[in-house]
Amino acid sequence: MYHVMFDVDGTLIQSCAFDEQCFLKAVKSVTGLDLHRGWERYPHATDRGILRTFIENQAPEEELISLEKRVKAAFIQSVQYHLNDHPAQEVRGAKAFFHHLQADDRFLVSVATGGWGETALLKLQSAGFQTDNLHLASSNDHYARTQIMLKAREKAGDREVLPLTYFGDAVWDLKACQELGVNLVIVGQKVVHDQMVNDYLDMAQLFRFIAA
Repeated sequence: MYHVMFDVDGTLIQSCAFDEQCFLKAVKSVTGLDLHRGWERYPHATDRGILRTFIENQAPEEELISLEKRVKAAFIQSVQYHLNDHPAQEVRGAKAFFHHLQADDRFLVSVATGGWGETALLKLQSAGFQTDNLHLASSNDHYARTQIMLKAREKAGDREVLPLTYFGDAVWDLKACQELGVNLVIVGQKVVHDQMVNDYLDMAQLFRFIAA
């Protein structure tokens, strides 16, 4: 049996651009400040992690729990408004592959996203993914991506015994997988890695990467 874990934005869904804009808009509407961009420069490129650094660098008078509650509410509303007019689009073949794994007893499937769980579900549902009984860990659980991945493993009932493959798209996914010793498949062209795909159409290749 294999455990397959997925990131969301840029990995399952083509959502990085609008998600970023909605996040920047939410922070601006709540604090009046323009959040510094360039997520690769943040110690933790997750929604909670970005807010932690934002407080340290730009808003020392803020308190994380309070700020997160206010920004999250504005962000959820902004994402929902966007999806009402522009439904989320999957990365090609992502739904078919994701649902194929869920239906196959040889695989345990989970999601570990640096975004908040509420917006992750909104985007997945908008794109047509089945989210009933989904094992999902997010920035709601921790600010560090490695800890989010470990939480997803725990929620899925995997006590770190199954071979784990993570599908991600960014440099922070690469770093987290290197730190945890996890088999990684990069989706897209943002990061150079020895296992890369542009989409999920070649299932035979994907299965080879999972069993690597």
